[in-house]
Amino acid sequence: MSPSHAMSIVHAEASVARPGASGYAFPQPATTLSEVFAGNGRDVGGIGFALSQSPRDAPLLWIQDRMSILETGRPFPSGLSHQFIHVEARDAKAALWAMEEGLRCSELGAVIGEIWSSPAALDFTATRRLAVAAEAHGVPATLILFGSQPNLSGARRRWHVASRPSLTHPHDDRAPGSPTWSLDLFRARGCQPGRWEAAYEEDRLRIFSELRDGELASEHAFKLSA
Repeated sequence: MSPSHAMSIVHAEASVARPGASGYAFPQPATTLSEVFAGNGRDVGGIGFALSQSPRDAPLLWIQDRMSILETGRPFPSGLSHQFIHVEARDAKAALWAMEEGLRCSELGAVIGEIWSSPAALDFTATRRLAVAAEAHGVPATLILFGSQPNLSGARRRWHVASRPSLTHPHDDRAPGSPTWSLDLFRARGCQPGRWEAAYEEDRLRIFSELRDGELASEHAFKLSA
């Protein structure tokens, strides 16, 4: 990923919770294909995580198949800091085709695709083509999969993402604060799998050794390379 697309990752006593994997660093965003499996059928935390990994200095291509729109809704532009082009695809096959075409445009900051369930079109060949296109043209891609189980895939990174209660708002303890997620990188190429807890605050992803409902387990943070 080019320096202009880098994102700050701040660790607060961060370590991987997976037994035997302690000490592995949280991976920087990569210019390849990642898959994000929702914590449950309609948990949209994976969308927030995908956006946290996406640059703000270039537009995104955001594609949804019809069932994803019906089940989880459309993005709300006014509530997002990213500029994006939204595509409504009639089915998973059309969504995958649009993603691959979008990845050929190097002016895009990232391509995000949402697909519902496990359609036949979502196979190893399709995901391999997306991974190759992302790497060839330098545009990261994220497939967000709702109501789906991991099958054979060409994705280089595969995540389970589940939403957690938000942090306490710094100015109003009755209001929701920053969103938080449980992240499980269960398959990866070029980095170590692991489990983390994370909060997204403005332009940075904060990684914690533990999150308790509404508060951070540690207030000690240090900045890693962007």
